[in-house]
Amino acid sequence: MNQWYHKYRQAIQYLLFGVLTTLVNIVVFFLLEKMLPYLMANAIAIVVAILFAFYTNKRFVFQSISETKKEHIDELIRFVGFRLFSGLLDMMSMWILIGIFKSDTSLAKILTQILVFVLNYVFSKFFVFKNVSS
Repeated sequence: MNQWYHKYRQAIQYLLFGVLTTLVNIVVFFLLEKMLPYLMANAIAIVVAILFAFYTNKRFVFQSISETKKEHIDELIRFVGFRLFSGLLDMMSMWILIGIFKSDTSLAKILTQILVFVLNYVFSKFFVFKNVSS
């Protein structure tokens, strides 16, 4: 079992922290959607989730160590850039599902998060923390 965990540690950790990031996103969204328009609540939820995800992905999932402040900032910029891209896809998906197709807000948010979850792993593994071994 230990050998199996070691082999798939990164994927398991991403799954765990990805689920937690998704929960942060969804909880913040559901708390704010009662007070704000759904797109504004979604944007704030995305920002909070990006900050949470950077810390957990860097430290626990990819165990990236920045030798210099510049390396850390470069990773942060790449991470935020890709997360903003997936956040834009999140926003567009929400708008399409709710605004055009009149889907239930909760269902739209959950469906959108599945797409975002997969994209963010690919972006982080191959473009953000690319110098880190599996």
